[in-house]
Amino acid sequence: MTPAKNEITARTLPLVVVAGRPNVGKSTLVNRIVGRRAAVVEERPGVTRDRKELDAEWCGTHFTIVDTGGWLSSDDPLDAQVSAQAERAIDEADVILFVVDVTVGLTDEDLDVARVLKRSKRPVRVVVNKVDSSQREADVWDALSLGLGDPWPVSALHGRGTGDLLDDVVKALPDGDAAKTPEPAPGNAGQDGVEGEDGLVDLVGTAEIDQGVPRVALVGRPNVGKSTLFNRLVGDERSVTHDAPGTTRDAVDTIVETPDGTVCFIDTAGMRRKSRTERGTEYFSVLRALDALDRADIALLVIDATAGVTHQDQRLAERIGASGCPVVVILNKWELIPTEDRVGILVDIGDRLAFLGEAPVLKISALSGLGVHHILPAVSAAEEAYHSRIPTGELNRALKSIQLAHPPVGAKIQYGVQGANDPPTFTLFTNGRLQPTYLRYVERGLRERFELGPTPIKIRVRAKGANGGGGRKR
Repeated sequence: MTPAKNEITARTLPLVVVAGRPNVGKSTLVNRIVGRRAAVVEERPGVTRDRKELDAEWCGTHFTIVDTGGWLSSDDPLDAQVSAQAERAIDEADVILFVVDVTVGLTDEDLDVARVLKRSKRPVRVVVNKVDSSQREADVWDALSLGLGDPWPVSALHGRGTGDLLDDVVKALPDGDAAKTPEPAPGNAGQDGVEGEDGLVDLVGTAEIDQGVPRVALVGRPNVGKSTLFNRLVGDERSVTHDAPGTTRDAVDTIVETPDGTVCFIDTAGMRRKSRTERGTEYFSVLRALDALDRADIALLVIDATAGVTHQDQRLAERIGASGCPVVVILNKWELIPTEDRVGILVDIGDRLAFLGEAPVLKISALSGLGVHHILPAVSAAEEAYHSRIPTGELNRALKSIQLAHPPVGAKIQYGVQGANDPPTFTLFTNGRLQPTYLRYVERGLRERFELGPTPIKIRVRAKGANGGGGRKR
């Protein structure tokens, strides 16, 4: 089965979609409802582009809330894709929160959105945002002209009126056992953060995914095809794609059922050099991408084959190595490489990314699907190796064989144990100091004998008579 035929996991919670034109405060309202800064917020239009689904709860009722990009009636291809994403979310909604801005009043774009919502035949609540004081309340009633019912005055930034709005929303949600589950979704509490620009907490984790589901993060420079590959893998147009770099602004998580089990794919924003990263939206987008990488179990490093491995690609590879997760290198746009140049490009990649060790290099075209079917097997192999547990007896027989083939100088490995996995971590007890080159030889031998593939390996050495041991991570 190809990735395009994968099935997205069935949704079990009611769906509340936040919609409206750009820059009316949709993402700020979503952050207020979920109680944390889960969506990137900035005071300019067009910051949100992809659909972002988050778990929320109000008075014991659980539901999924969806932040959408601003809907615009425009001939611009990027605006059209953002609007199409919003319309797809609207078609799936159980309740729609239509957000307008009281400080601006109703615009032609608001009227266009209202017409779309009327055609959807879904329950709609008109949310008049930025009603920060009672002086603004008289202006709220202009929203009656939208023909979608009584408006709800709120201040998403300060929380004013959001409780009454949510009381009405949960009453409108369809009944279901899943919606009444008393336990909060994993990751909703107990996380540390910093104060964000909208006064909410910018938390270090945004995904509410079961602990047993492997997370696969797609990382790379801007405009290398990460979102196109993400859509290909999940079998749905979940991320907006465009030729302009910086199209993806936030990390988008999607759970997919594959022949090898459930996988959570995470699309991330492109990461440029720190000196070229602009303050504001791009800065927070990069933070979200780095956070997605830190919580990933496997990283897909997407590289533009037509540009080769750049210095920034090398820096990202180093960052992946520091995160401790396995990496699969994806050479995208391979179909654009002339046949006579392909061998040279692969040699160059081997030289520039040699520090990644045994990481597989897959040659694909995210646009056409060429080679994409190799990614899931590579992910499965990397995950299996990452969780490997080697019995002590087998490990010591392998260490003995490795030493017989090439004895160390001035020291000997007496025995070894695997102290942990995720990634495999070995402690070697020796009667002296082992040279770094010999440790690399031992690592290579263990990797080959136990088929550990691209997973990182930690080797710690405890020499006789020493107070501790040096450790290193491969």
